[in-house]
Amino acid sequence: MKKKLTKWTSLTLIAAMAFGLSACGGGDTKPEAGGGSGGDAGGSKKLVIYTARDKNVVDEILPRFKEKNPGIEVEVMTMGAQQVLERIRGEKTNPQADFWWGGTQSSFITGAEEGLLETYKPTFAANVAAENKDAQDRWYGEMLLPEVIMYNSQALKKEDAPKDWDELLDPKYKDKLLIRGVLASGTMRTIYSSMIYRQDPADPQKGYDWLKKLDANTKEYTQDPTNLYLKLARQEGTLSLWNLQDILIQKEMKKQPFDYIYPASGAPILVDAVGIVKGAKNMENAKKFYEFLFDKDELKKKSESLFQIPTRTDINKDEFPAWLKGLDTKPLQLDWKVLASKEKEWMQYWDENIKGKNKK
Repeated sequence: MKKKLTKWTSLTLIAAMAFGLSACGGGDTKPEAGGGSGGDAGGSKKLVIYTARDKNVVDEILPRFKEKNPGIEVEVMTMGAQQVLERIRGEKTNPQADFWWGGTQSSFITGAEEGLLETYKPTFAANVAAENKDAQDRWYGEMLLPEVIMYNSQALKKEDAPKDWDELLDPKYKDKLLIRGVLASGTMRTIYSSMIYRQDPADPQKGYDWLKKLDANTKEYTQDPTNLYLKLARQEGTLSLWNLQDILIQKEMKKQPFDYIYPASGAPILVDAVGIVKGAKNMENAKKFYEFLFDKDELKKKSESLFQIPTRTDINKDEFPAWLKGLDTKPLQLDWKVLASKEKEWMQYWDENIKGKNKK
């Protein structure tokens, strides 16, 4: 009797262990937090993406990914690039996202230094220039994103639009500028930080004085890009500062009366990046999405229809669309590590001491 009891107990323990391993292995069961080596070793069916990409971009790209990966259930949360960083930072001990899709190199440098991103060397690593990726493979730039001057082409002739950054300070443009809310936007934080750096990175007061003059000409800081487009189309303002891709999407796809001026002295050219969240619970699916985004054919499609400038260097330039072949991409000379380290301080000062305080 005692031997039978021992044998039965052993079988029970083995079954319990097998059940426990099955529960931890993936499927529809949510893995425990942490999981730095990837929580989906057993075959996850899920992928959670936090993105700062324009909705038009998301709506075009995700169906193609799902078509190639029909077994993966994709959840997407869209927000400003700075909001993505703050959310991933807040969830560090219990990551809810697997993939961070879209944001400035300043944001990704900060995220990497704070231990928020996994190290992953993708198959295309050798075909992305060193300045467009992290040396430790924690993030890669998907595309280059010039920041330019935007205007309503029905309300303002191109010859009457400002040709460079300093012209935006001309009193004739008072109450003509509509600016997307700065603190929540990686694009706007980068543009404003670049303007401070452009004056003198060692003496930010010069840049603050410049931004005071810009604030004096600013009619409104809009809540989000949707409100910016709506108000600019209504001619509540005629000028803005925004990224080239979204301007072209609105102009060509949405038929909005928008156009742009590439600043004569050069533009901040963001490396708009991607990365896997540290401790991602659906690691293998995050890697699949990573590789999909940088697939050569996919990059060509995005360049053609979504006005993206790819970072991959092994694509024949003859295969690029006409709009990209003729584009002037003169960069504003910036030290992105300085911007990453100073951005928070500079933007906090702007928010507390400059925003909305310079009307006369």
